[in-house]
Amino acid sequence: MEEGGIAAYGVSVETVDEALTAIARPGVATVQIILNAFRQKPLEKVLPAAQQAGVGIIARVPLASGLLSGRYTAETSFAETDHRSFNRRGEAFDVGETFSGVDYNTGVEAAQEFAALAREHGMEPTTAALAWVAQQPGVSSVIPGARNAEQARANASAGAIGPLPESFLSAVGELYDTKIKPEVHHRW
Repeated sequence: MEEGGIAAYGVSVETVDEALTAIARPGVATVQIILNAFRQKPLEKVLPAAQQAGVGIIARVPLASGLLSGRYTAETSFAETDHRSFNRRGEAFDVGETFSGVDYNTGVEAAQEFAALAREHGMEPTTAALAWVAQQPGVSSVIPGARNAEQARANASAGAIGPLPESFLSAVGELYDTKIKPEVHHRW
């Protein structure tokens, strides 16, 4: 930046403290952070600070490694080379990258509740989860994974969802507060 080679840059972070440090640096255009219905801590300080500083937020892991799709059960198995098999307790890298740091069985149970809430409001769980992230004030972009064109199209359909009803937002907040927050909120 000092030499004029770049005008701005973005950073990817793990924690709220890292995000706040990045937002305070001159020239930071974007901060990429894990944000989803099971990882809500960035809503408290990161998103407001980013908005105030004019910094974009790129939400990653918006489906909590697929948990929020509602497709997994306690019996679901993943390939040996899949981080959802080998990093459940942070054996290879930060555990927050896998299922957003939520214990798998707790996550599956909470994801089933999330899926039921989504369907009660006329949405598929994946669509509801992505819309929830995209509609958070200050989120610039959401980067879900997709294994095929059909998944990519389904993910993109979340952008067509109108404002989520307050009843859904409140229920997601309560689900987080009761099932997920005690496990992960203090960590990142």
